[in-house]
Amino acid sequence: MKFNLLGSLAFIAPTVLWANDDVLGEATTFDSPNGGTERCIRIEKIPMGEYKNSDLEEETTYCEIDFYASEIAICPKTWSTSPGMAVYDISEGPYTGNRSEFERNACKEGKAAKDLAKDRVAKFKSTMNQKGTSGTFSTSSLLYYHFSRYFDTTVKVPVAVWRSMDAQAHFSEVAEPGLAISGGSHGGRMNHEGWRVFAAADADPNSYQPTDDLFTSDRTQIYGVLLDSPGHRYGSEINGTRKSGWGKGQNRDFQETPAFLALRSSKPLSEAIAEGVREGRRDRMINKDLGPDVSDQQMAFWMQELTEIVLLDFIFSQQDRVGNIDFTPYWYWVEDGDLKHRKAKHHQPNDGDVPADALLIRRSNLNDNDAGGRVEYANFAKSTQMLEKMRHFSPSTYRRLVALNSELQTQGPVYNWLSQSLGLSDSQIAQVVKNTALATSILQSNCSNGELIFDLDPAAFFLTSDAEQEALDCSDP
Repeated sequence: MKFNLLGSLAFIAPTVLWANDDVLGEATTFDSPNGGTERCIRIEKIPMGEYKNSDLEEETTYCEIDFYASEIAICPKTWSTSPGMAVYDISEGPYTGNRSEFERNACKEGKAAKDLAKDRVAKFKSTMNQKGTSGTFSTSSLLYYHFSRYFDTTVKVPVAVWRSMDAQAHFSEVAEPGLAISGGSHGGRMNHEGWRVFAAADADPNSYQPTDDLFTSDRTQIYGVLLDSPGHRYGSEINGTRKSGWGKGQNRDFQETPAFLALRSSKPLSEAIAEGVREGRRDRMINKDLGPDVSDQQMAFWMQELTEIVLLDFIFSQQDRVGNIDFTPYWYWVEDGDLKHRKAKHHQPNDGDVPADALLIRRSNLNDNDAGGRVEYANFAKSTQMLEKMRHFSPSTYRRLVALNSELQTQGPVYNWLSQSLGLSDSQIAQVVKNTALATSILQSNCSNGELIFDLDPAAFFLTSDAEQEALDCSDP
């Protein structure tokens, strides 16, 4: 779908005074019904980042969405814990050309509103950190997107762009309906409280503190990120049992999952995988969610993805990871010595022209990344010593981490990008620098002690059913 563009491309440079809407990138502008000029900004690419063409195309598509176009409808997100805005394409379906009726009637259906539109094309998520609300920080999604491209991660992290919206329009079209619809059977207590806070802030920006976290410097617009996050939620086989309750308890439960237990084993990779599955199945819930059979190839992918998840969460002080890891199923097979894959349409063999002996692999999606980046958040990857316990690691990920730490310590191009591109405060920048240094120190110590095995390469493991251990200088990027 091609959306209506109202405005021209421009290059946005940072200003001298800091505010959270002080971001760097290519901007598309839109006119709001109240005469304001909204911006969608494709943040500058992180130096040495590995971006796919599809990433950049998706950024462009998001920045073509005009919230007020006739083929677009917007609804409050009244499910889950945090308030947000769902953006729908209504160019087809029962509400074609009738935006106001869709917003009046379909939005009440919550997630099911998607069935009354052609598609849900994006979510608009803003920061929300007040008493009684779920902790969210919109810039966190930008950090995860761009740093995942720096690390060239196996785990899939969604594309995100910066977006502002007229506060008056948000109040009348989203916040007021959100407050009316949420609560009771239509949403949880934290979601409803979030909408109460949002409606009050739209009417009076100073009622939200710190105001810069939610509003542009002129206080006429709110800002956040546009993204989409398709995927299916894992059960306890990856997200853990969560039986020990929120906080450190469930983060320790997370480390008792099969793939994490395999990462903690000092045995060679194949033996570590077998041990992780065996030990993980001791828990009845995990055994059920894991299913009757899990391939070594699946475990190798999970192990690599978990190292990346933990590393990113450690660097950004993520406080809400457990229970929020998703997956997308893919078929994998070897053809003429090359590893091939295709997104699975059905969870069964003979999916189109996919070979009958193809393996169904669940590839992890890191969709919910909005509780990192703030100094006030609890860093559970750090406080439960997740990195210290790892014994298997990717040599490529390790090298990129050592190089990143050097960049940040010497204030090289990546440090300059971090400081100028995302509107972070000095303390938030310092936290990323400090956490990266600590993560590097922990893994270098494990490496120097001979406790870190550099053998994670799920694609190579799939091809050979064996793991080649790489020797490298612990301090050399």
